[in-house]
Amino acid sequence: MASTYESFNLRTTPEKFYIEACDDGCEDVLAIDRVSTEMILTVRRDVPASADSRPISGLMGTIRLVAGMYLVVITKKKKVGDLLGHAVWKAQEFDIISYKKTILHLTDNQMQDNKTFLSMINHVLHTDGFYFATDYDLTHTLQRLANTSPEFQEMSLLERADQRFVWNGHLLREFMTQPELHKFVFPVIHGFIALRSSCINGKVFEWSIISRRSCFRAGVRYYVRGIDTEGHAANYVETEQVVQFNSAKASYVQTRGSIPFFWSQRPNLKYKPKPQISKTVNHLDGFQRHFDSQIILYGRQVILNLINQKGSEKPLELAFDKLVSSLGNGMIKYIAFDFHKECSRMRWHRLQILLDMVAEMQEEFGYFLVDADGKVLLNQDGTFRSNCMDCLDRTNVIQSLLARRSLQSQLRKMGVLHTGQLIEEQADFEKMYKNAWADNADACAKQYAGTGALKTDFTRMGKRTQWGLVMDGWNSMIRYYKNNFSDGFRQDSIDLFLGNYAVEESDSTAPLRDPKDWKFLTLPIIMVVAFSMCIICLLMAGDTWTETLAYVLFWGSSSVVTAGLILFNGLDFVDAPKLLQKEKLD
Repeated sequence: MASTYESFNLRTTPEKFYIEACDDGCEDVLAIDRVSTEMILTVRRDVPASADSRPISGLMGTIRLVAGMYLVVITKKKKVGDLLGHAVWKAQEFDIISYKKTILHLTDNQMQDNKTFLSMINHVLHTDGFYFATDYDLTHTLQRLANTSPEFQEMSLLERADQRFVWNGHLLREFMTQPELHKFVFPVIHGFIALRSSCINGKVFEWSIISRRSCFRAGVRYYVRGIDTEGHAANYVETEQVVQFNSAKASYVQTRGSIPFFWSQRPNLKYKPKPQISKTVNHLDGFQRHFDSQIILYGRQVILNLINQKGSEKPLELAFDKLVSSLGNGMIKYIAFDFHKECSRMRWHRLQILLDMVAEMQEEFGYFLVDADGKVLLNQDGTFRSNCMDCLDRTNVIQSLLARRSLQSQLRKMGVLHTGQLIEEQADFEKMYKNAWADNADACAKQYAGTGALKTDFTRMGKRTQWGLVMDGWNSMIRYYKNNFSDGFRQDSIDLFLGNYAVEESDSTAPLRDPKDWKFLTLPIIMVVAFSMCIICLLMAGDTWTETLAYVLFWGSSSVVTAGLILFNGLDFVDAPKLLQKEKLD
């Protein structure tokens, strides 16, 4: 079984970083030259006694910024639980340490750029949801791990990881070329993990959810939609539900991802920007690449498209349906289900219509099952690929319902549930199950949209509530603000962290300064002044009502016209990405 070292000490001198492996009986030390950036393997006796020492929980990797190279370390971790007997950790605190002892060699502009880039890296690191294990491969599903060669089993965790889900892959690029250093680093995934111990009918079993966010075409809600030319979908997440009972193991995998053709939905101050389908590219090429890779990885595909079939979302539904028909691949089945229409006026029981529609296909796909001796009894032969507009709220509701039905079948097969027993009847487990799936929804939503998920009251309690509607309204308001006024920075942060944008040390200027034209300050000031004057005129009436009315109409109409101009020029007022804006909007 591949593994890495578990605990480390960071020893620092003016010339070098020394990362000591603190595992029992281990003498290995990774030495990093702070001038040449060379990394070599050495032993503990070579570390100067004068070196400063501090414990660290792991290495995220290294990254080059304007001031030179930086070492990114995990300073605090929290144990999430055990997955199949292996400890799973959540990275909680980080430190970014400069190789250079001073940045006085930089100009004022370079110092400011370096500070901005550091805040971007910090922003990504403090987006909740980084997980790792030192002796288990979190990037692969149980089924993929069971169908591997002996050579694969001998590989290091770094070499064998599924690169789609290695969020520190760019930071570890220097380590990849030096196999002798692989014991010092591990792949870190981003997403959500819940590990729970449960009991039904006196039988104790382990139940887990693992959501792995793809780092290909990663980004924020409105700036990353659709697919890229390689067929990678935005907000792509693989979610695996794992059960272990008496050494037998089962897993059930689902995927979600943005509607897989070329479209965009740039924020423009409107509550819901109109989606734009690209008219200049061949959608079928990217669409085919996406599904070819999905079929290779997961087998047959059933698309559950949950978007509205009217209004601004309708063209996307029609285009999706047309592309599936044009592809003519018998391995792909397309199902459109207008979630909002079917469940309007709190009719959430109507989700059963969709579950009944796909019941036979879910039965055919099955799930992965291994007995206590390690013999594979069943394989999962296909997956449900769910999507709504954001692949968050509606998608998570459907995924939790499909996962529950699969879990019920698994627990019956394992002998935990009796024939005819339903999970819904197990009050304690049902509560834990719903809360874990709602937590999964919140985690994925915060990482993509900037707030917790909507509709989690249904996931948590099995029904919609008035308080849930209030919280959805609040989260929608927060999303609106973040999507329009802070998501450009968030998108740049992700692109920098993942290596989509590379900083060159020799660069004199970075594309961070974006001069705004006169409209950016002038129009909001005019609107605020006009609105204030309108209020003052109402409070301090003139000599006659006609005079007061004239002033109110003048200042009121001025504020309305100015607000209209701001909305008309909405693209100039939103916080747009500066590093990779053009490429991300393909």
